[in-house]
Amino acid sequence: MSPEVAAKFKQFEDKMVAEGLSGAAILAFKNSYAALSSGSSGMITEDSIEPAADVPYLEGDIKGKHGAGTDLLAQTVVLKLNGGLGTSMGLDKAKSLLKVKGDDTFLDLTAKQVMHMRKKFASNVKFILMNSFSTSEDTLAFLQKYHELSSDPNLELLQNKVPKVDAATMEPAAWPKAPAKEWCPPGHGDLYAALSGSGVLDKLLAEGVKYMFVSNSDNLGATLDMDLLAYLAASDKPFVMEVCERTEADKKGGHLAVRKSDSRLILRESAQCDGADEKAFQDTGRHRFFNTNNLWIRLDRLKDAIAAAGGLIPLPMIKNPKTVDPQDDKSTPVLQLETAMGAAIECFEGAGAVVVPRTRFAPVKKCSDLLLLRSDAYVVNDAYNIVLAPEVAGGAAPLVDLDSKKFKLVQQLDAATARGVPSLIACERFTVKGLVALSARCIIKGDVTVKNTSDEVKTLAPREYKDETCDLTDAPGLGPLKPSAIATEPIAGQKPGTSGLRKPTKTFMAAPYLHNFVQATFDALKATGTDVTRGTLLLGGDGRYFNNDAIQIILKIAAANGVTRVWVGQDGLLSTPACSAIIREKGPLWQKAFGAFILTASHNPGGPNEDFGIKYNCENGGPALEALTNLIYKNTTAIGKYAMCEAFPTVDITKLGVTKVAAADGSASVTVEVISSTDVHVSLLKSIFDFEAIKALIARPDFTFVYDSMSGVQGPYAKAVFVDELGAPATSLLNATPKDDFGGGHADPNLTYAHDLVASMGLNSKGAPLDPEGNKKDAGCCLPHGAAGAAVPCFGAAADGDADRNMILGRRFFVTPSDSVAIIAAHADAIPYFSAQGGLRGVARSMPTSGALDLVAKKLGLKFFETPTGWKFFGNLMDSKALGGEDFAPFICGEESFGTGSDHIREKDGMWAVLAWLSILAHYNADHSAQFVHVEDIVRRHWKTYGRNYYSRYDYEGVDLDGANQMMDHLRAHFAEWSGATVDGFSVALADEFTYHDPVDASVSANQGIRILMADGSRVVFRLSGTGSVGATIRMYIEKYESDAAKLDQAPADALAGLVALGLKLSKLTEFTKRESPTVIT
Repeated sequence: MSPEVAAKFKQFEDKMVAEGLSGAAILAFKNSYAALSSGSSGMITEDSIEPAADVPYLEGDIKGKHGAGTDLLAQTVVLKLNGGLGTSMGLDKAKSLLKVKGDDTFLDLTAKQVMHMRKKFASNVKFILMNSFSTSEDTLAFLQKYHELSSDPNLELLQNKVPKVDAATMEPAAWPKAPAKEWCPPGHGDLYAALSGSGVLDKLLAEGVKYMFVSNSDNLGATLDMDLLAYLAASDKPFVMEVCERTEADKKGGHLAVRKSDSRLILRESAQCDGADEKAFQDTGRHRFFNTNNLWIRLDRLKDAIAAAGGLIPLPMIKNPKTVDPQDDKSTPVLQLETAMGAAIECFEGAGAVVVPRTRFAPVKKCSDLLLLRSDAYVVNDAYNIVLAPEVAGGAAPLVDLDSKKFKLVQQLDAATARGVPSLIACERFTVKGLVALSARCIIKGDVTVKNTSDEVKTLAPREYKDETCDLTDAPGLGPLKPSAIATEPIAGQKPGTSGLRKPTKTFMAAPYLHNFVQATFDALKATGTDVTRGTLLLGGDGRYFNNDAIQIILKIAAANGVTRVWVGQDGLLSTPACSAIIREKGPLWQKAFGAFILTASHNPGGPNEDFGIKYNCENGGPALEALTNLIYKNTTAIGKYAMCEAFPTVDITKLGVTKVAAADGSASVTVEVISSTDVHVSLLKSIFDFEAIKALIARPDFTFVYDSMSGVQGPYAKAVFVDELGAPATSLLNATPKDDFGGGHADPNLTYAHDLVASMGLNSKGAPLDPEGNKKDAGCCLPHGAAGAAVPCFGAAADGDADRNMILGRRFFVTPSDSVAIIAAHADAIPYFSAQGGLRGVARSMPTSGALDLVAKKLGLKFFETPTGWKFFGNLMDSKALGGEDFAPFICGEESFGTGSDHIREKDGMWAVLAWLSILAHYNADHSAQFVHVEDIVRRHWKTYGRNYYSRYDYEGVDLDGANQMMDHLRAHFAEWSGATVDGFSVALADEFTYHDPVDASVSANQGIRILMADGSRVVFRLSGTGSVGATIRMYIEKYESDAAKLDQAPADALAGLVALGLKLSKLTEFTKRESPTVIT
């Protein structure tokens, strides 16, 4: 290198050292950079080479002539290259995770091949995946289902990464807004540097491993062949490349040759061929063989070659012009320097090649290849190898040629074959030109061409086609099911929070805001393996403004994405818990819902000037897990178009019934069924609770109650449960008619916003009795009048906008959500669902929720979990058994934010909580002649048994986000200072940030709330909530435990005053937010 080039390379070297890359990786990149800087063309002229001749054939020259090879398995390792994302086919994950045969991916079949081989030969053949930084996480997570492989600590060899080169300056490319994009994979030629630099090469040699077989993960024909293994050992060759004979179809690809200067085998790629030599390059009679990328390597010779070359295998450099951000054509032009592992053949004296049959070369480089492998022309044999079906005509694979523009992406192929892959078992050649939809009932024989020159998808009718050309240009199209690809651009800020995406209603109403998010969700579902063409999509919401218009938009997008059946709640109404129940309970099996779009912003206000929201729930009925929501968000940041059937008719969702929308050509249809919003959920609740016992309670003359639906979606459910099933008077229900603006109120069931209910229960907005004289009670329920002059009911409850939250009130008595879930758990046997299953087994609470539930779990010997806020974490625990873990069900869980539920569904359930409390009251009041036991009595008995967790939550809503983040950063900066210190008389045991280690899937959720934990068990917690639509909501939680029976009747504000002051002082909340007081105190 010249001094100038060396100075520039020093920048690359420093960057790689800072990233922790090995010396071997740096040396290999230096070799490529030196080649780039030298200006070398890298051309291999025809007069410098001669054709490779006398190459032995596996069939005829080698097979059966060198022993069985099985005695060498203990010295052998199989390595699959798994670093590719398949971006050229539209993938953004490991290409090996692409489904190739039924539900099996490349990685499934590879794993099964390895395990079968180990079993067959009774030898634990070593297996390594060479992953890239882009494929590692997805691949290792996927392989968890194959414990035999995933439990191997040596499973992964991580490919290096190298800096992108700024094409203008030849210096490291910089992209500060996304630093990860400054790096790229170095190509599979990095195999040698990765083996050497990681220490894996030395480790394998120390373990007596001598032979390595390497192939691409998308080449399922490349399996460990015993004859080739035996040949490698017997021939004593350091390096053997499997090659195939070139055909006319291969003439533009690289070929094997012999370099005249040293008689070594080399590879010449098309980029290394001058135009004057192109004719000779493409002469398949002269240059007969191409590289399959199946390599056999002697590891001891590899180590020697690396040492002899000064610490690397000096591979030819491949230069790829790109932009630093592949999705931004206007970003900085860069050069990505890569190498190919097969080029190493020229680095080994005595390297050889073997001609193998095409059955060992079946890679998937384009959708034509994938369609062929997915068809009946290929089958999976007992060894999990994909092989040609015995019935294939002539024993040669059919030639498939799909339109390279219309079938460039896997998504395009999947859409075209949504109704199945055509039969190709008797096909010789199948050509498709234009937009054509296929099906499993299309039987292709001989040479068939299908073309469509129109701009609309046309469907190949289900029948047999033999040696013919079929022009679909003038055939009927899809009519109302014709999908349009509508151009769009990413919209910032579409990141789903713990409860979906919430924004101002007018934001959602402005196209294409909703369209982008829904399309991003469908793309994420398909990418993660959900077949949206089967089963049913559930659709409904809490009835807020824009609810029904949004439903019609989603129907059009769903139809364009291949959804064939949709259930819509009548009038567009579905509570969140009802959605979970319908997903889990409604059948028949072939119609089961694969998921749901729930249109809700939960407890946020509704109306044209308020909030709207959307969330996706998965096939278990629970909210989408973080892996899916992260992918949805990622998709929103790169979306370029959404699909929509613009002619899809408006569906009347006010009446129960079925609307069937058929394609003009009769090839497809979409069924939209308007279903009862309440039936499934009510039926499930009746199976859980003793409705007769509750009905008897409600019928008592000394019992009255009131239930406030707050003009949200719960109204119809409240009528169905309390009036129709339990016989309560309709006057027991407040605000039971859903309104699109929640009656101008804030449908949040807390002491501040449920003011009508709170006042009617004789309480003020802090939960204290309005009339101090009303604390005495007699045998009846309706005691002295409340502030409004009306008699105070025994029991009161409220629901939020989407009915998943609840607030429980006794006569002049407020039950905190933390106490509520603890008391329900302590009385679980009063509910048949739990008693009939042998009792409650597990409980969980969110971290900010008080420790009242912990005390119940300890006393009753229940499994206990503390999770981050978000019902999805509870859902994982509920599904533990189904996921291969311990069974924690029956299960109860709750959050301080008025969310309570059990494993009957995978959402919190406001109605469930109310019925649980009515069951407890019915249990204590079964004897109608005894004095009535009130809610307050039950709570005080609980405190006497378990002690009291004084608890409060301060909500600061709509806070400036920057100020909120600054406050949180301030808290983090003082963890070390505060831990172990005494502040204002409080002994701080620990200040930290909560991290959750999921016991079911081993996932880790960090940054889940800042905790200031006192030595006496008291605590102050700070979180930023993701449920608001504008700004940030800061939540400060304050808790103090009291076991002294003489101190159980303090006002929470008094008991917690010192801790509140401490929290405000340490956080400097007022200073950062300019807020003097909270929006809501609970």
